Amino acid sequence: MSLSLSLSLPLRPTVAATTTTTTTTGLLCRLAFRRQRWAPPPTATTIQSASSSRSRQSSSSRPPPPPPPFPTVATCPAPTCGCAPPPPPMPPGLDIDRKSPLNGVMSGYAEQVLVCTGEDDWPSRIEEENGGDNLAADLKELFGRGGVYSDPFHNISILNASLPSSVPPRREVQSTSAYLLPSFKYVPFLPRVSFDSVQALAKGYLLPERLHAAHDGLSPIHRDRLTRKHAYRALLPGACDVRDVLVLVCGHGGRDVRCGVVGPLLRDEFEACLEREGVDVLRGPVEVDLSSSSGSGDGATAPRLEAATEGNGGEGGGRRGAGSGGEAATAVQQQQQTTTKTARVALISHIGGHKFAGNVIIYVPPGQRLDDGKTAHPLAGHGIWYGRVEPRHVEGLVRETVLRGTVVEDMFRGGIDAQRRILRL
Repeated sequence: MSLSLSLSLPLRPTVAATTTTTTTTGLLCRLAFRRQRWAPPPTATTIQSASSSRSRQSSSSRPPPPPPPFPTVATCPAPTCGCAPPPPPMPPGLDIDRKSPLNGVMSGYAEQVLVCTGEDDWPSRIEEENGGDNLAADLKELFGRGGVYSDPFHNISILNASLPSSVPPRREVQSTSAYLLPSFKYVPFLPRVSFDSVQALAKGYLLPERLHAAHDGLSPIHRDRLTRKHAYRALLPGACDVRDVLVLVCGHGGRDVRCGVVGPLLRDEFEACLEREGVDVLRGPVEVDLSSSSGSGDGATAPRLEAATEGNGGEGGGRRGAGSGGEAATAVQQQQQTTTKTARVALISHIGGHKFAGNVIIYVPPGQRLDDGKTAHPLAGHGIWYGRVEPRHVEGLVRETVLRGTVVEDMFRGGIDAQRRILRL
């Protein structure tokens, strides 16, 4: 009798089989390593393809940038007015940077102080003018590096301007005027007889209303010293709101020859073009009637402001503000103030970016309206910075930015709004 048993037992590889498998695996690994080690280097096409793929993946996952907070146009329109002489050409031989991006190339600030000097140029360091006895030097002593009011979170930009100062009631007293932007305030009388008026300007208008959170660790006395006190405004009579468009052109030849050459050309072209477009260009000193001022220095009780045009002896068509005799302006007069456009064009000192000459800042006052008298100006209360401006661009900037409230993208350096937010595209 035969018995057949079928057993399912695991097969144990022999020593020879195990050795063969190990040898084969090692050989394949060495071949793969050599293939990887001696692989040909990636070509430029391969790198570009991989980079483009990563860029597409990154851009697809990145949300689109928000739209700008104002209307824009891509480039500055070419001059179209055939009734006027062509704009002068750009002077040759100037080393202008025409390749670097402009968007965002500006320093942030909380307030810009324009010191009215009546001069077209100044020393390289404006605080050295007149042997250091000037308003810019006094303000830099307070707000500059190491100054008692220096605050990295509340930068005060101090510039000289070619605008003339108002004539004080007592002509024998030397006085200086100043514009504050974007507060759009005009302080007509800052007597140069003591430092009190400078302190009043600093404490009443320039210090912050509230300190940055980084200053929370300061003592109450120190915090109180660094914040604004409206009571000081009563020491500066005649302060009032600015209702004129301000076109500021860097013409600081004492600092850089490029702005010194281009600036005066742009100033003349802006004045001519604004007048062709029906804007009243004011050139004389601002006349302030203190008889209607309560002395508080705020916008609600602003005195009558008369902006004298050149050649009219300070009388006539340039007047703005309340009615004659110091009476309150009527509703009709207030409507005319917002629809009748007036402007001042001035040279200013260094704002940075000489290589982008010409450099221009356009401030549009709050309450400004478009030509229909009803639509609010899109840039009212804003300051718009432009770079690489040439005389041939002036007509386009006047029509687009001053009249329509549109920003020209390819010349835009940045801007500031009424809330002191720095604007970028």
